[in-house]
Amino acid sequence: MEKHNQTVLNEFILTGITDRPELQVPLFMLFLITYVISFVGNLGLVILTKTDPRLQTPMYFFLRHLAFTDLGYSTTVGPKMLVNFVVDQNTISYYFCATQLAFFIMFIISELFILSAMSYDRYVAICNPLLYTVIMSPRVCWELVAIPYLYSTFVALLVTVKLFNSSFCRNNVIRHFYCDNFPLLSLVCSNTHEIEFMIMIFSAFNLIFTLLIVLMSYLLITVAILRMNSAEGRLKAFSTCGSHLTVVTVFYGTLTFMYVKPKSSHSFDADKVASVFYTLIIPMLNPLIYSLRNKDVKYALQTMWKKLCDIFS
Repeated sequence: MEKHNQTVLNEFILTGITDRPELQVPLFMLFLITYVISFVGNLGLVILTKTDPRLQTPMYFFLRHLAFTDLGYSTTVGPKMLVNFVVDQNTISYYFCATQLAFFIMFIISELFILSAMSYDRYVAICNPLLYTVIMSPRVCWELVAIPYLYSTFVALLVTVKLFNSSFCRNNVIRHFYCDNFPLLSLVCSNTHEIEFMIMIFSAFNLIFTLLIVLMSYLLITVAILRMNSAEGRLKAFSTCGSHLTVVTVFYGTLTFMYVKPKSSHSFDADKVASVFYTLIIPMLNPLIYSLRNKDVKYALQTMWKKLCDIFS
């Protein structure tokens, strides 16, 4: 049976976002523009926060890794999705499907923990400003991103290996525009309770643990801000947290809708809409939300632009 399954399932067929021909070209153009903006914005943010000497603080260190994870999971999904709009049959090879799933899980989990690390960073900056550089030392910052990267890689490999070692003995049509857990689980004919339970446990732990860090950080931040005597100081503190809170709310809300519910209650059409939102829209918005309203990043962009103009002039 194992040999037979491996022979038959050389590839999967992705149903894509829509099967309506009149929507293929408009959606292709829309998602192409979205992905290009996301790619340029996040890559530019990674380069800018790495090279500009004014942006070498813990806040921009975490912002760089947030941009890296946004770039990672949007690129894992985006280019293949765009190709599927212009080909006759949306196929993906068995091994490429497994690779796509593994990288997608790794980057998504990493982003959750980096968002929580950013909220902790804001807590330290507002509640313990005098000890900020001591608490958020370079070593601590690296530990707060290295451990999530290692953990997310472990989870991604564990889930992917477990899922792709199952028996796919139904059709090979994935009702999605990329390889994701639940659409793949619907093709498995062996018992999926163990895999479902594992995915649910990891998903719940990742969401709840990181969300608790975010909520505790912002609870303490709110208390500290309310104790401030200066109205200007309170406004400045709130403004530094507003962008992060917006992205956290949207990102956590979408992932909770997607993953922390039983497989039986999943609607693939609704999941597609949610998936488009957090695989393409959120990575496009994050560089705009976090950086373009930031004076330091604006100044760094202007400086880099002047240098590029001088080089090519």
